[in-house]
Amino acid sequence: MSNAAYPESVRRLIEAFASMPGIGRRSAERLAFHVLRQPTSEALELARAVEDVKKKVKHCGVCWSLADADPCPICADPRRDASTVLVVEQPKDLLVMEKTGLYRGVYHVLLGRLDPLGGVGPEAITVAALIDRMEDPAKNARGMPVTELILGLNPDLEGDTTALWIAREAGERGVRSTRLARGLPSGSQLEFANPAVIGDALKGRTSL
Repeated sequence: MSNAAYPESVRRLIEAFASMPGIGRRSAERLAFHVLRQPTSEALELARAVEDVKKKVKHCGVCWSLADADPCPICADPRRDASTVLVVEQPKDLLVMEKTGLYRGVYHVLLGRLDPLGGVGPEAITVAALIDRMEDPAKNARGMPVTELILGLNPDLEGDTTALWIAREAGERGVRSTRLARGLPSGSQLEFANPAVIGDALKGRTSL
């Protein structure tokens, strides 16, 4: 069926799905027709969920994770050790760590990593906010001083470059740096590691 044969609203829906990562034209058409077959109430619930995500979800002012409150529930939780900050690259890495149930500190999400060859410097990620947290307890979760950074970055060249840069900045401010043990295969991505591997890496972290 050609583009012109679809009603305008259906064509726009297909194009919207096709613009998503990993969704080809055929998959986009299947998704669009699934929405058309759904009861109106379910389709509108999907639309409201998308609208709520865009309107309500934002970055936590402390850790830069995604949240619908500021500070996020983890930063605000008095049961978490705010003196220990686990640094990760993306919000999805934070979720992987939380699934282990072993970590009881707080986080900092860089929203990227250093890549000098690709032109990505410190100003392109949230390291300035991380340094602020180390220098000023008022900018850390619940006003606690940071005493340790756990560098939970992906174990590849860019991740190691970022970890070394942050470790140097932390050392200049008297903050201890550790990194996840190399139970994580070099060159892999945190999002693909299972909770048992992540748990072992947390327990076996080493000084940097």
